[in-house]
Amino acid sequence: MTANNPIFVYVSHIASTPDKVFQALPDTEATAKFWFGNAVTSNWKVGSPVTFHREGKLIIQGEVLEYDPPRRLSHSFKPMHDEKFSAEQPSRVVYEIEQQRDQVKLTVTHDDFAPDTKVFANISNGWPLVLSSLKSYLETNRVLRAPWYDKQEAAAS
Repeated sequence: MTANNPIFVYVSHIASTPDKVFQALPDTEATAKFWFGNAVTSNWKVGSPVTFHREGKLIIQGEVLEYDPPRRLSHSFKPMHDEKFSAEQPSRVVYEIEQQRDQVKLTVTHDDFAPDTKVFANISNGWPLVLSSLKSYLETNRVLRAPWYDKQEAAAS
């Protein structure tokens, strides 16, 4: 990793099956739960658009790069909720799912960032919370709460 070409890698072990983990990642209802209201939508054909909306607002847009159930899923990633991020080129997210005995190893790699990216710092803080929430959702049917999302909910009420 260099300062100009950062790579984010996060590995999680989940007490589940490859099919269940893979099914949760592109599912609109599931992502809305474990990703703090960010619901993904796509037909998941390579080259098709991917969007994440929260409360009707476009948060992330991208394109399906790879769809290989239940082993691998990849899409481009362009934050749209903030001008300082939406000015950057899209980056790439790759989800790799491996069966390991009675659990699944989920590796998320987020790379292909623009030089001097502003997005990288945000995703480095965001992915661990999102992926921990996914793990909790799959293992206990409970999701985590994002501290920043709670503040938004309080301000809206």
